[in-house]
Order: sequence, then structure tokens, then C-alpha cells
Amino acid sequence: MSGLVALCLFTALTLALGYANKARCTGPLFDEWGRSEPAYQQRAYGDVCYSDIQNLWIGRDIDRHVFPYVHGGINADGSLFGGVVEYPVLTGVLIWAGALFAHTDAGFLAASAVLMAPFGFAVTWWLGRLSGWRALLWALSPPLVLYAFHNWDLPVVACAVGAVFVVHRWRSASLRRRATAAALLLGLGFALKLYPAFFALPLALYVLTEGRDGARRFDVRGALQVVGVTAGTAVLANLPFMLAGFGGWLASFEFQSRRQVDISTNSIWYWGFRHWTDSEGFQSAMGVVSPLLVLLSFAVACAVGWLRYERTGTYPWIQVSAAMLCGFLLLHKVHSPQYTLWLLPFFVLVSVRWGWVVAYLVADSAMGISIFRWLYLNMAGQPSGISDGFTSQALMIGVWGRAALLVGLFVAFLAARSTVDKFGSVARSDTRLTRRSGTPVR
Repeated sequence: MSGLVALCLFTALTLALGYANKARCTGPLFDEWGRSEPAYQQRAYGDVCYSDIQNLWIGRDIDRHVFPYVHGGINADGSLFGGVVEYPVLTGVLIWAGALFAHTDAGFLAASAVLMAPFGFAVTWWLGRLSGWRALLWALSPPLVLYAFHNWDLPVVACAVGAVFVVHRWRSASLRRRATAAALLLGLGFALKLYPAFFALPLALYVLTEGRDGARRFDVRGALQVVGVTAGTAVLANLPFMLAGFGGWLASFEFQSRRQVDISTNSIWYWGFRHWTDSEGFQSAMGVVSPLLVLLSFAVACAVGWLRYERTGTYPWIQVSAAMLCGFLLLHKVHSPQYTLWLLPFFVLVSVRWGWVVAYLVADSAMGISIFRWLYLNMAGQPSGISDGFTSQALMIGVWGRAALLVGLFVAFLAARSTVDKFGSVARSDTRLTRRSGTPVR
């Protein structure tokens, strides 16, 4: 227990640093709409303290405390109105709750941080129970400082990690019941930021093979139950909004489907083909090519996982989930800096070499910091070409270094073992110490 408390204290320090970093962009003055002054945009980019939370205070009716989706929609030019935000419904409600008593973007940032911090602690606690001190990779990581309060991602990460925890640490129930509870969390994750629902497929395959060494009797009903509960939970979370305001609910999905490959997407598709982004044909092609390649990467990851099951007798659902996420992060037409928080728990849950972890964190930091400095240079009209200075060079190192590392990690995750069953977690270490001391274990 003491080890878990220590991990949470480290997390508290990291989250505090993360909030302080973003709060540098707030105030000291505010205009009539509650927007920080002076020179908010220049400070956000130039001082690298930008956050979507603070930025979206204006422009989505968040500052007007409009309940999301119900009375809104999307205009012909792609702009949202009437309280619609470009996120799934549970994130929309979280945004509305964070803004409820706020009157400035600073208050909104602070309230949102208070709402999300408990999810960051939950992730730490579960990772500590699952993988011991390796959870420091989450608790003390640079991405947690940079991105914890960049967007609304801590709750969705908690859903994904919570699903793993339920499957592997809720020992009092059968595998099917544990997987069903995990599927419910994955469905809630879909209603927050979509990606946890991807993991329902490898979890279903794990249940199908009964998840234990040497198993050869397929549990088809259990596998279908995992998929059904994930989908059913996602539908039930969305259904009230569909009924209350279908146009507003649909607008958030339409906004994402209309999103084009441009500088705001910051993906390999933009940086590799930026001279073609003005072409309507290119944008149409990306709307098909990108999702098809993502689905292909999912299929490859699941197939390799099956081959490993045939060899070892256990379907590696955590490793397959990690590889699927790598495929999505690499090939999706949109990349946001905070997506690193999605990947970070898998560095804890899967025993990849430390070189992979360090290299990825360095490349991610290079991109996550330099992209805002590069935007600032463009805003200020200063030279920003690859030969004009370190900012552009660091950005390219980050973009293409991260892309190469995601390819390597896709393979490395599928070849690695999971850490969740490794003897020596924080909780187990404390139990051994308690038993040695003669104190009753409760």
C-alpha cells in the first residue's frame, strides 16, 4: 500500500506541474468574454503553454454555459453552434460541467483540472496494482506534465486502464464476468474519446480462447458478449443526446468527418504531402486511405496475436491493443499532442525495451514543444523553414522520429510480454513485507 501511495504522491507533483505549465497562459487581465489578455494567442504559442481547454472557452458556447448538443448543429462552412463540441457526448458533458461556475478561461482551466485530476490518480493506482513500480513511467512522465490538462483525455485513459485492471485483478469473478465489466468501461471510453472501443476486439479474442495457457475450447458466447456490451454501452451513452437533439449530436461526428489534412492535424499525411493539401482530390483520397490503412493495421495486429496464441496458448490482448493504438496514432489523418497519454500506459503494461520508451518520449517532446514554437514563428512572420533554425529541425525530428518509432513499437509490442502478471508489483511487495513481519494480511 505504501508503494501505491508514493506513486500517487509522484502523480500529484506531476499534475501540479502540468497545471502550472498551462496556467502560465491565463490572465492577468480578461476581456469582456473572459478571454485572457494581453496577447493570448501569441503567448500560448510562443511560451508553449497552449491548451485546448483554455482555447475552446470561446467559440463553442462553452462560456455561455449551453448544455451540449441538444440545440446545436453544424454550419455549411463546418463551424459548430448551439453548444456542440467536436468530441463524443461524455466529454461534452465533462466540458459543460467544468465551465458551469467559470466566468473566464482561467476559471474554466482550473475547474477542468479539478474534474480530471482524480482520473489521473486512478490510472496511477491501477497501473501500480498491475505492474508495480513500472507505473512511474506514467506518474513521473514528461507527457503528463505537457498534456494532462491540454485536452480532456485523462478520463478516457482511465477507462482503458480500468478495463485492463478489471480483467487481470478482479480475481473473485469468472473471466467472462470480468471481461463484461471491462467491456462496459471500453464502451464508456467510446463515449469519451472513441479509442478504447478498439480494444474490444482483442479482448473478445482473449475471452474466446479463454485466456489461459493451453486452452483450446472456444468461448464464443463470452466473446460476443464483450463486443455486444461495448457496443451497447456506447449506444446507451449516446442515445439520450440522439433523442434530445439528433442534429446536434450528429454534428460532432460530421465535424470530424469533414476535417481536412492541414497544419491543425499535424499528422504524417500533412507533413509528407503538405504541397498537395490544397487539392480537393487529395483530401477526398485521405478520407478513404487513412481509415483503410488504420483498419488494415488493426487486422495485422489481431492476426499476429492469433499466431502467438497458437504458439503459446494465450491470446496477448494487451499487446495487440498496444499495437492497434500504434497503428491508429501513425495512420490516422489527425494527430493531437495529448494522444501520447493514450500510449503511455502501454509502456507500463507491456515490457518493451527501455530504449523504445526513452526514444519515443524524446521524439514526442521534440514535436509537442516545437510545433507551438513553429506556429508562433509563422504568426510573427519570422523565417520557419527547415534551414532557418532549430525549431523547424526539432519539429521534423519529432514528426518523423515519432512515425518511425510507432512502426517499430507496433512490432515490439506484439513480440513483448505483458507485465501485469509479473510477480513483484507494488501491492504484492507490500503484502510480502506484511507477511514477513507477522502482521495479519487483510
